[in-house]
Amino acid sequence: MMAAFIFVVSVVIFLQFFVFYCRSLIAVSCKQALSPEVQDVTGIQRAASGEDFKRVMQLLQLCPERPEDRKGIQAIGVYFRLLNFLRSTIARLVPSMHAWTEFERGQCTYFAAVALERRISFSRDMLAQQMDA
Repeated sequence: MMAAFIFVVSVVIFLQFFVFYCRSLIAVSCKQALSPEVQDVTGIQRAASGEDFKRVMQLLQLCPERPEDRKGIQAIGVYFRLLNFLRSTIARLVPSMHAWTEFERGQCTYFAAVALERRISFSRDMLAQQMDA
């Protein structure tokens, strides 16, 4: 019984840490403005929608990877799936939770769009280096 209690407490603490980590990644990306080019490609003009996340992630996969972005993008993908789970379960019963999950899903999409902008910039830099060589 004690082992089960320790396990449950450990999972809860891990989830709390994970959510704080993901929200800190999102907070950093929200301070960056998207270029008009990325806004056109993603269709994100002002506020991002959680419905666009899959499409933005597909665009992100088309660009060459930046090693420093890989873990953050994976973490936000897991966080987005966690938000979808909450949205389909608990948020149906609690309206304020539904609004929060929708807002967070939009923030995840914006994070992915910022990562896409970084990858596009990285690709341009790689192309410029190849042209110089």
